[in-house]
Amino acid sequence: MNDINFEKRISIEQVEESTELAPKFDTDGLIPVVTTDYSSGEVLMQGYMNEEAFKQTITLGQAVYYSRSRNTLWHKGKTSGLIQKIKEIRIDDDQDSVWLRVDVQGGASCHVGYRSCFYRSIPFGDNISSIVLKFEEKEKVFDPKEIYGDAPNPTKL
Repeated sequence: MNDINFEKRISIEQVEESTELAPKFDTDGLIPVVTTDYSSGEVLMQGYMNEEAFKQTITLGQAVYYSRSRNTLWHKGKTSGLIQKIKEIRIDDDQDSVWLRVDVQGGASCHVGYRSCFYRSIPFGDNISSIVLKFEEKEKVFDPKEIYGDAPNPTKL
């Protein structure tokens, strides 16, 4: 699909201070990806890419992840229409984490139907006796059953 080649990691200076892209994938061949809305900075999701997903993301200009639950490449929005169009790709200092800044076509990134996968907050502090998650997003952007039908839910217990 593409002719992108990542550089071999040969020195700390190369990884931290050069213009060469030499990503470090973990022992499972994955690199974590944080995805935010380009305009607002809102965190939309956290996922993973393998080498092929990273290369496809760069080539297509759209987010392609590796689904650990499905064990396959996952072109975000290909089924739902909620495409994440890349506005900027950044890599961290030691090149073992990716940050995607995207424009979400359709306004949502979460398979549950919310805009962000981070739609609940956790209380914290000294006076916490029990944990009750708080919904920060009150309404879903879409109905997952209408979009995905009978497709298996990617959430695994």
